Amino acid sequence: MSKSRRVERPLKNAEYEIRFASTQARRGWTDLQATMRNALVDSWDFLTRSPLETTPTNYRLKDVLGTVMRGGESHERWQHKPTRQGDARIWFYVVGRVVYLEQVHTHHPNATK
Repeated sequence: MSKSRRVERPLKNAEYEIRFASTQARRGWTDLQATMRNALVDSWDFLTRSPLETTPTNYRLKDVLGTVMRGGESHERWQHKPTRQGDARIWFYVVGRVVYLEQVHTHHPNATK
């Protein structure tokens, strides 16, 4: 048998797919995975199930940060906090059934301070 490969978690029909929208998001995700794996798994579960639900740790950004332009189209930008106490932030937007991770910050981004 050849080299074993990781089996990706399948999605339920009602779940959202998650994709990286930038290289920065991929790097930030890797950094968060190294420092807060359990919280990131919980974030994955939340974002695949209910990314557009407003909660204390998941909400739309406001004003100029509330919109992101991609491919000539405007999208609502959301922020997800992997933990209530921590500074890490995940900025994303949703198109159809796909959550696009736009920016993943290991610390509170200066733009929202």
